[in-house]
Amino acid sequence: MVDIANSTSAVPPAAKDEAELERHVDEQLDNSSEAASVDVEKLGRLLLGTWAEERIESRKAMEDPQFHRIDNLTKEDHRERALGQLKALADSGRVLKAFPKSLGGEENHGGNIASFEDLVLGDPSMQIKAGVQWGLFGAAVLHLGTEYHHRTFLPGIMSMEVPGIYAMTETGHGSDVDSVGTTATYDEQTQEWVINTPFRGAWKDYLGNAAKHGIAAVVFAQLITKGVNHGVHAFYVPVRDENGEFLPGIGGEDDGYKGGLNGIDNGRLHFTDVRIPRTNLLNRYGDVAADGTYTSPIESPGRRFFTMLGTLVQGRVSLDGAATTASGMALTIAITYANQRRQFAGGDGEEQVLLDYGRHQRRLLTRLATAYAQYFAHDELLVQFDQVFSGKGDTPEAREDLETLAAALKSLSTWNALDILQEAREATGGAGYLAENRLTGLRSDLDIYATFEGDNTVLLQLVAKRLLGDYAAQFKGADAGTLAKYAVGQAAERVYHFGLRTLGQRVKDLGSTRRAVSEVRDTDVQRELLTDRVETMVAEVAQKLRPASKLPPVEAQALFNQHQNALIEAARAHAELLQWEAFTTAVEKIEDAGTRQVLTWLHDVFGLGLIEKHLAWYLMNGRLSPQRAQAVTAYIDRLLARLRPHAQDLVDAFGFKQVHLRAKIASGAEQERQDEARNYYVRLRASGDAPVHEKDLRKKAKK
Repeated sequence: MVDIANSTSAVPPAAKDEAELERHVDEQLDNSSEAASVDVEKLGRLLLGTWAEERIESRKAMEDPQFHRIDNLTKEDHRERALGQLKALADSGRVLKAFPKSLGGEENHGGNIASFEDLVLGDPSMQIKAGVQWGLFGAAVLHLGTEYHHRTFLPGIMSMEVPGIYAMTETGHGSDVDSVGTTATYDEQTQEWVINTPFRGAWKDYLGNAAKHGIAAVVFAQLITKGVNHGVHAFYVPVRDENGEFLPGIGGEDDGYKGGLNGIDNGRLHFTDVRIPRTNLLNRYGDVAADGTYTSPIESPGRRFFTMLGTLVQGRVSLDGAATTASGMALTIAITYANQRRQFAGGDGEEQVLLDYGRHQRRLLTRLATAYAQYFAHDELLVQFDQVFSGKGDTPEAREDLETLAAALKSLSTWNALDILQEAREATGGAGYLAENRLTGLRSDLDIYATFEGDNTVLLQLVAKRLLGDYAAQFKGADAGTLAKYAVGQAAERVYHFGLRTLGQRVKDLGSTRRAVSEVRDTDVQRELLTDRVETMVAEVAQKLRPASKLPPVEAQALFNQHQNALIEAARAHAELLQWEAFTTAVEKIEDAGTRQVLTWLHDVFGLGLIEKHLAWYLMNGRLSPQRAQAVTAYIDRLLARLRPHAQDLVDAFGFKQVHLRAKIASGAEQERQDEARNYYVRLRASGDAPVHEKDLRKKAKK
C-alpha cells in the first residue's frame, strides 16, 4: 500500500508548483514585514488631503443631530427637515466658501468642495439639496453670469432667501444637453426673452427643489435671436411667488417618491410664453444687445457650449469625493463588525472572527485598497480643480484636462461606492440589512450618483474620445518612416509603442517561480502592465475607427457603435490607471517606515487586483505568461493575510467617529455580545453543569 502522506510521487505536479509559488511569495513578504505597523494619526492626516481643516470643520458640524438622517420620516417631513438643514448651513456660512469675498464668501474653491463632500456623513438628502442650491443653481449664476447677476441674484441664493432650481435636464434629454427642446426667443420690441417648452419631452424634469421649495431657476434653453439658434445658454427665471404658487405661464409636477434621497423635492417644470428681462441671460459666454445682436468671446458654437458646461464641473468633482467618503464609511462599519463578529468553530474549538476567514478578507480588504486609491486620486482631482477655478492655473488646456479627469474618476468612484456598499451590506449579514446600521440607506441614496451629473457610461465615452484625440495628435504630421515604424511595432507583438512608455515583458520567466513573484510586486512592472493595457486598447480602437472619416454619416455611426464597448472599456482602464498612479504617489510621501510598508502592501493589492481582474486580456495579448499570471493571485492572497492585523487601523485612519457612522454594529455592541457569550460558556464549563454533547458520547462509545 502506498503511503500517500509521505510519497512525493503522489503529489500532483500542479500542487507542487502551487506550494513552491506560495513559499516564494511568503519569502518575498517575510523580507519586508518586520517594520509593518500603522501610525493611525499620521495616516489619517494624509487621507484628509490638501484641505484637511475644512474637512475637520465639516465633520465637526455633522456631529450635530439636527443634520442627521432620520429613517422613518414621511417624504413630506423629510423634505421639510432637509430645507431646515439648508437654512442652518446657510446661517453657519460653511457652505459659502466658493462665493466672492465681496459678498461674504471666501473664494476657496477646493476647501468648499472638501467641506461639502463630508455633508454625506449627516444626511445625503441634505448634502445633495445643498449641492443643488449652492453647487448648481448658485454656481451657474456665479460662473455663467457677470457682475450684474452676482450683485442682483447671489445674495439671496447664498442666504437661502431664494431656494433655487437647476433646470437643465428634460424628460426627453438628459446627458445630451445640446439637444434640449426648451427655447428662449428674444423679442426686440419688449427687450425680453420668451421661454417655452414646446412639447412634452421638453419639460424640465428630475429637478431638485422644483416640486415645492424652489422659487427661481437657472433654465438652460436654446437661445434664438433674429431667427438664428445660437445653442444652449442659461437664463435666470423666477418660477414661484411669495406664497409658493407658480407664476403665470409656469406649471409643474412632483416626481413623487424615489428610490432614495427623498428629502429632496424633485419635480418637473414647463413654460408657456414666460417673459423675463433681456438682462436675465447669464451672459459670460454669450450676450444679446438691445437690438437682438448676438456676440460671444468664443466664436465656435461647439467650443462655446463645452466651455460653458465645463464651468459646472464641480458637481462631478464633489460626487467623486462624496462617493469616496461613503465608501470609507461602509468599510469602517463592515470591517469593525468583521473584527468582532464570530461564526463557526475553528480548530481550537473557539468560534472564528469573520475577518480571519480568507474569503472575508477578499471581500473587504480588496475593496479597502480601492477606497484608498479613490481617496488619493480624489485629492489630486481637487487640487487640479482649485488651480483652475482659483485662476492660478486656468488655461483652456487645464480646463480640458480637469473635465476629462473628473469624468473618469467620478464614473469609477460612484460605481465602486455602490459595489462597496453592497458588499459591506452582504458581509454584515442580516444586521447589515437593518436601517439602523446605515448601509441600506446609503446604498439607496447613492444609487443615483451613477447617473446624475452625467451618466457614468456617457462620461467614460467622453474620456475615450479625449484619449482618441490624444492618440491621433501623436501622428499629426508624421512622416512615412514614423508610420512604418509604428506598423512594424504593432506586428511584432506591440514591443514598440507610441505614447507614455515603450513596453514589453522585459524579463522572461524562464520557469522561475521566484522571478515571477519578484516581478509582479515591482511597482514599475505594475505601472507598465496597466499603462500598456490602456495604450493598446486605445490604439486598437483608433485603428478600427480610422475608416469612419471617409464613410457616410450613417455608416460611420454604425462603425462607432460596433466598437463603442471597447472604447468605453479603454476609458475605464485609463481611469483605473489614474487611481493607481495617485496611490503610488501617496505611498512615496509616507515617512513612517511601518505605515509605508502596510500601505505598500495595500497598494499592491489594488494594482495586482486590477491586473487579476483583467487577467484574460493580459494572457490573450501575451503580456503575462501563465506562471506570472498565477503569481498575481497567489501574491494577492498572501498580501491579504499580512494586511489582516492592520485592517482596523486602516479604517480607523478614515477618522470617522461613531456619531458620524451611527451604526450599532460598529459601536462595540457586537463585541460586548461576543464577550458575554464567551464568558457564559466559560462559566458553564467551569461549573461542571454543562450538558454532554451527543457527538462526544458517540465518540466515547466507539472507543
